[in-house]
Amino acid sequence: MYELIQITDASYYIQCPAKIGLVRLNDREVCLIDSGNDKDAGRKVRRILDENGWTLTAIFNTHSHADHIGGNSYLQKQTGCKIYAPGIECDFTRHPILEPSFLYGGYPARDLRHKFLLAQESEAEYLTGDVLPPGFEMIDLPGHFFQMKGFRTPDDVVYLADCLSSRETLDKYRIGFLYDIAASLETLEKVKTMQAELFVPAHAEATKDISALAQYNIDRIWENAEKILDICKTPQCFEAVLQRLFDDYSLVMNEEQYVLVGSTVRSYLAWLKDSGRLNARFENNMLLWETAP
Repeated sequence: MYELIQITDASYYIQCPAKIGLVRLNDREVCLIDSGNDKDAGRKVRRILDENGWTLTAIFNTHSHADHIGGNSYLQKQTGCKIYAPGIECDFTRHPILEPSFLYGGYPARDLRHKFLLAQESEAEYLTGDVLPPGFEMIDLPGHFFQMKGFRTPDDVVYLADCLSSRETLDKYRIGFLYDIAASLETLEKVKTMQAELFVPAHAEATKDISALAQYNIDRIWENAEKILDICKTPQCFEAVLQRLFDDYSLVMNEEQYVLVGSTVRSYLAWLKDSGRLNARFENNMLLWETAP
């Protein structure tokens, strides 16, 4: 874990729970794509930098989830590096209490205020094309979160952030976190057709051909949608839909899974309603979801 893997002459990734990209900008300076999940991850990244005699100039965050920005604060304090994050992701990075608050839908209880959902604050600036190193391309990858970005380096390595999950993760958990289902599908269809020297997803193995994994993620989204529609053939409240998914998928409920999967299920319900496949109505002061005739 935290092994530095060289891809091309200038592009690397650090093998860890959410892969960290590292790109050499010249003989001495490097930038990171994300920073890991906590202060300890930051320390391990700093050790890699020191062992290679590299100076960290910037961290480019793909999005603001804690497992991608958790090392920001430590590395910024240690190195003085700049931190950039896209759009609303920058606001979440500056004010990370927004992540558990958003997921819970209110002020999060102590059980949700931990490093897996709540990173330390860092002084992030808005990510725009003019702050990228020469030859870098920013790629829009919305869906998993608000304004997630990926990056293509000058030597044609594409860092894909969290726009798709590994087959193993999908087979085990069945329903991965998504904020916008329609945008996720559009992103996956785009990624499916992309070509690169190597693709580096944050939560799947690096590969030269991403198309099959992208299609597997697409298929799983549609399977989850059909599952929810089947559950809602008789009117169901949100909690009943969530319970049925956990039971049928053999998932174990805890505070973290409740907000992560629960938020995703709400996104599915909203998408299915907006696309005319679900109806929603209030009965006895309860919101019920029912498959459209």
